[in-house]
Amino acid sequence: MVPVAAAAWGAGLVGVLAPDLAGWLAVAGGLVCAASAIRMAVRGPTVALSIVGVGAAFAAAVAAQVWLAEPSRSEARAWTSDGDAFVTATIDVETKVRRVGENLWFDGDATTLRVGHATADVALPVTVAVPVDALAERAALDLGAVVEIRGSARAADAGDRAVLVVFADAVRAVAEPHGVLAVAAALRDGFAGDVVAGLPEPGAGLLPGLAVGDTRAIPPELDADMKASSLTHLTAVSGANCAIVVGLAFGLAALLRLPRPLRFVLAGAVLAGFVVLVTPEPSVVRAASMAGIAMLSLLAGRAGAGVPALAAAVVILLLVDPWLATSYGFALSAAATAALLLLAGPLARGLERVMPRLLALAIAVPLSAQLACGPIILLLAPAVPLYGVVANLVAAPAAPAATVVGLLACVLQGLPVVAQGLAAVAWAPAAWIAQTAHVFAALPGAAVPWWGGLGGFVALAIVDAATVVVILRPAHVRTAVRRAAAAVLAIAVGAGAGAGALGGVAGPLTTPAGWSIALCDVEQGDAIVLRSSDAVALVDTGPEPEALRACLARLGVDRIEMLVLTHFDLDHVGGVEAVAGRTGTLLHGPVGDDGSEWIAQARAQDVVEASAGMTGRLAEAEWRVLWPRPASRAFPEGNDASVVIEFAGAGVPRTLLLGDLGASAQSVLLATGAVSADYDVVKVAHHGSADQDGELYRLAAPDLALVGVGADNDYGHPTDVVLAELAAIGAAVARTDLDGLVLAGQDARGLWVWREKGG
Repeated sequence: MVPVAAAAWGAGLVGVLAPDLAGWLAVAGGLVCAASAIRMAVRGPTVALSIVGVGAAFAAAVAAQVWLAEPSRSEARAWTSDGDAFVTATIDVETKVRRVGENLWFDGDATTLRVGHATADVALPVTVAVPVDALAERAALDLGAVVEIRGSARAADAGDRAVLVVFADAVRAVAEPHGVLAVAAALRDGFAGDVVAGLPEPGAGLLPGLAVGDTRAIPPELDADMKASSLTHLTAVSGANCAIVVGLAFGLAALLRLPRPLRFVLAGAVLAGFVVLVTPEPSVVRAASMAGIAMLSLLAGRAGAGVPALAAAVVILLLVDPWLATSYGFALSAAATAALLLLAGPLARGLERVMPRLLALAIAVPLSAQLACGPIILLLAPAVPLYGVVANLVAAPAAPAATVVGLLACVLQGLPVVAQGLAAVAWAPAAWIAQTAHVFAALPGAAVPWWGGLGGFVALAIVDAATVVVILRPAHVRTAVRRAAAAVLAIAVGAGAGAGALGGVAGPLTTPAGWSIALCDVEQGDAIVLRSSDAVALVDTGPEPEALRACLARLGVDRIEMLVLTHFDLDHVGGVEAVAGRTGTLLHGPVGDDGSEWIAQARAQDVVEASAGMTGRLAEAEWRVLWPRPASRAFPEGNDASVVIEFAGAGVPRTLLLGDLGASAQSVLLATGAVSADYDVVKVAHHGSADQDGELYRLAAPDLALVGVGADNDYGHPTDVVLAELAAIGAAVARTDLDGLVLAGQDARGLWVWREKGG
């Protein structure tokens, strides 16, 4: 079955990513299947021909699914070919609802869909983003609900199951979940909102994720630490969870002395209910299908082997939904299961040569999963978790207790005292896992940088294969190959150690001393570090914690005396977790709707809302806030209310940081007279967008203009208009997309600039 599953998966990948080829692939698969059948009829059946024929048949069937669906999908994509289009739709919600920032995201089938003047005549899969405050009752939006939405739509990315991504600005619940779906939704909401309420962190927010895969309550800091320590899989319901549930069901059936067939019926019913409770995510569906196939094999009196059961589950699910071929969750689940079935045992035997057997087996399980899943995860985040295997050794033994006891607490909510008592018991292993994530994520070099994309995938796959060869030392592999594998592994370990050192104690040695301004490369976002003596200020944090952590480590910065959050857009505050708990004073702009959450994440000692006229000192340097004006009604929050602050003195070049101010706010700022002439350095507003007041820059007349901008931004930042304006006033431009990390300082010769990619 493994070659058949590989053929079906390959057909799904090609068909979904290149739908124009799906029809040809279906025809080719059919012809190969027919040719195999004819050849077997003439010369007799063989194993090889049977595998080829069956694999081609399933590949053709998967590709045909995509081919038949493509006309309506391509028509829907064409509706948004000129940009975002206005859309109204009635949608059946088919996944759990997950919160990302200020939006709720879910997938569903649009049973009625109108885009502009066009109307779909078939149900189309869509992904929907709904503002948190757009729905009066959050409980009405869950798996099984029906909602009417209005908003804008754009074509989904190639390979997505959804045809359109809809950004809704109006939502109305037509029907809430009903029947078993309503019961499951109530259990999830009650467990996360009531049963674990009052339990302390860490652990309380993680427990619903471990028990029923509900990750809504996991704090952002813990979520990032779970990813950095390679423990996220513990909150993704998979085969282990299904095995536990089925095992409990069989145990209950045995206690009730039910006949053998009824035991399987009870186990199947419990498994189906569990899938509904945790919601049918790709990894859940894969695990449940495999468990169902294994139970059918046992019922038929045949012990089903794990690998054929996995392959059969993959084939069946791809026939039902070919777009699973591009699902990261499905791929990770299948890869991890295959690794445990095929690789864990041999790795354990190989490790037994240098360690006790029990320890070898304990290491082999997480190591095999990480080797199989690492290249896939790399496509999502270009870094390798250095301590993932060790973190799993420490945390994983606590997972079964948290899962079993937490699940019992969830389903026994009708007995509040029992449920809360069980939740308290389950909290202990959940807190252990959470604390393990925090500890390992905080270690130096927790994530080794790696290049992304297909090249990074292939490179890491080669390193993983070399690791397997070195551990197993297979006798049938030539000595030259084993030596080459050892050399590859040695190079990878050396490079990883070097990268980890650069992100730790050796980082400051790679940059010039004496800098006072650092523009961190955090992609599309701002993060500017200013230093006077040993005191450090950070203005904005960029969009992601990891990029900021890496920059601060390289600069040798551990303590932040002053953190300025100019405003609360994600590209300016998303990385605040990187400095959580090590900040003295937090100075921030107008709070708005979500600012309080970001402020709380910073865990600063003092919090002050900035307004024009405030002054202070950073060691021997001085700072002054120029904007926003107190209680401004014209610019109450957002870009035009960004904190504008200047620093100068004691070796710090005279610096003006403009946040994301637009031209109108810049004009008003200019009219206040707060901006004086001749700055050494100016941080260009809004990443170099075209919305600028040239007069402000001509007055400031900087020698150096800093632009925090991502290499792959869709905004065209920095614009040619801004670059021309800066060139006209004689300002040198340093931008992170071209220069990487930028450092500036002042000495007896004047202002100097160092560029990571240019020197």
